Amino acid sequence: MAKIEEIAGAVEEGKVKLIAPLIQEAIKTGETPNEILNRGMIEALGKVGEKYRNGEIFVPEMLLAARAMKKGVEVLKPYLISESSTVLGKVIVGTVAGDLHDIGKNLVCMMLENAGFDVLDLGIDVSTQKFIDAIQKNPDVSLVGLSALLTTTLPSMRETVRVLNAQPFRERIKIMVGGTPVTEEFAKEIGADGYSRDAAEAVVLAKHLIEE
Repeated sequence: MAKIEEIAGAVEEGKVKLIAPLIQEAIKTGETPNEILNRGMIEALGKVGEKYRNGEIFVPEMLLAARAMKKGVEVLKPYLISESSTVLGKVIVGTVAGDLHDIGKNLVCMMLENAGFDVLDLGIDVSTQKFIDAIQKNPDVSLVGLSALLTTTLPSMRETVRVLNAQPFRERIKIMVGGTPVTEEFAKEIGADGYSRDAAEAVVLAKHLIEE
């Protein structure tokens, strides 16, 4: 079995302790960091999410897979960042107030960095004021990314975008949103500039927005 397939299996089965050594072995055998991330981890977590939605697995299994994914991201991050040498722009990213989930956000941050963006990660449960303060302290920021995993925190995302849209700095930034309960329709409704379904699409969207 190819190492990438073993990594995918470990993510799907939530075998956190196996992830780091498997990734190191895969890199030693010539697999690229991007292949490991995309084929070995992102696709695997996508399958886990589908099984969860279909009722084939439950919250404990989903959380174990998410932990395995998070560990894999930590191991891969230095390899992925080292591949980039061009800074495309500065991005502020954070999970909106009331939401404590960070796996999707962390993956987006890592892939944006790998694509050449300078990323400032504000973390989880980020208040609207914290977003404003960060943008004001970083006048070179051109893009702001908001994440939400819980349906109950969509109002928080709506409010944050509403307040950011009313700020004097709005003309110099673009706002992108994403997360499990977020849709393209919702993004347009609340006044965001763009929506991405996953981390890979977030990179494409980010490049498009800063070129507008």
